Amino acid sequence: MMQRPTLWPPGPVPRPGTLPSGFGSGTGLGLGMGLTLGLGLGLGLGLGLGLALAMPGVGLAPALARPAPRAVTPQPAPQERGASEPGGLPATVLSVGDGDSLRVNQAGQVLTIRLACIDAPEMAQRPWGEASRAYLQARLPRGTAVTLLPHTIDRYGRTVAEVIDEININLVLVEDGQAFAYRRYLGNCNAREYLDAEFRASRHRAGVWQLPGGITRPWLFRQLRRGQAANPIAWRLQDFRRFQR
Repeated sequence: MMQRPTLWPPGPVPRPGTLPSGFGSGTGLGLGMGLTLGLGLGLGLGLGLGLALAMPGVGLAPALARPAPRAVTPQPAPQERGASEPGGLPATVLSVGDGDSLRVNQAGQVLTIRLACIDAPEMAQRPWGEASRAYLQARLPRGTAVTLLPHTIDRYGRTVAEVIDEININLVLVEDGQAFAYRRYLGNCNAREYLDAEFRASRHRAGVWQLPGGITRPWLFRQLRRGQAANPIAWRLQDFRRFQR
């Protein structure tokens, strides 16, 4: 016959509802130490978590303290106007005819270019025509790489275009008083830019504006030579009225 295991050491059997002697004091001490230890561990974990959140890059979760930097997309550098002008045709200057015409090599083809939007003095309008040609030659020596912005083909077979060499050469000629804004053909141009440039040139008495009111306009000069403006007084009045527009 098997014996039941002894649950208590030999001695008096405790009464129901009571604990063995000595059990209360030992258990109380153990519970007190456990509570103290638990509070200590909780306080330590709390302090550790607080430091981790307060110090970027240190602790349990550094990503919460400092957001990851955003990737910066590089922006293209501003592009100067030149051979890469949108819609333009790259070409190389061969020679300058006068203040508003030149020859270029474009993809192996020789083109005669009539500068759009402007009208430079005729060579017969001395010394203004010669000065305008010399100015353009200095701006665009032989071999200069330019961009053509074609507008149309004129009745002489010339390509009417704006010529870009980092800046708009047509506009610079007007700005520096070496040509007039060609009002009759400003429809395909930025008319305000050309008229404003002409106004500034007149205010500074630059080039063709050294004479009061400017020299005879080239288009009227050509009419006079063809005999289409036989009356000099009426011709000059027509010149003045066109200038006022």
